[in-house]
Amino acid sequence: MTLEHTIYLVLAASISIPLGALISSNITVRSYCLRNEIDSFVLYFGGGALLAAISLSLLPRSFEYVSIRGAAFSFFLGGLVFWKLNSWLKSAGGKMSNLMGMMLDFVPESIILGATAAGNRSLAYLLAILIVLQNLPEGFAAFTEMNNSKMKKSKIWLIIFISPLLGPIAAFAGYLWLSNLTETIGVLILFCSGGIIYLVFDDIAPQAQLENKDFPAIGAVAGFLMGLIGTMMIH
Repeated sequence: MTLEHTIYLVLAASISIPLGALISSNITVRSYCLRNEIDSFVLYFGGGALLAAISLSLLPRSFEYVSIRGAAFSFFLGGLVFWKLNSWLKSAGGKMSNLMGMMLDFVPESIILGATAAGNRSLAYLLAILIVLQNLPEGFAAFTEMNNSKMKKSKIWLIIFISPLLGPIAAFAGYLWLSNLTETIGVLILFCSGGIIYLVFDDIAPQAQLENKDFPAIGAVAGFLMGLIGTMMIH
């Protein structure tokens, strides 16, 4: 697959982000979702999609390229960084955990798509389909969350329509520069995975949310890290 074809493929898959947001922005659809708690279902679905992306797509690709020590450091650092970033956003009156989780999933997958497109056309198309299936509900959830916060509508739509552009940029980098830097991709994936785990358990999963306390969700990062190290030691 050529570089141009790869960029177009990722851009087409990226459109699912604003499409999900447009569905959420429709007053009739949103009121129906609120009445039937479909919005909560979509939030759970988005969180499940993020966890599935980590477990089945992202982490397995990093195990064979990164040492246990490097994996532990990268994964836990991702959780800590996004704990601080999410805390700062909350104090500033913003709420973007679903958007950040979506980007932490979307960008590494786009890099992987770009890195594998030249040698495996079928895998590239499969990854593009997975990106669409994940980003559509995640785009819905991200818009719903930001719309319920204090953010201006113009700022929300600017973020929603700029976010898809990160996909082609990531795919471009993966295609040209990172196809042979497997350890670098592995470290990036682990860092993003730690951030996703924190965001899922701190904000996206309502039962895990504590009033004015956001540090306990780091325990989810530590628990997942223990399972990660054990799996890597077995393999």
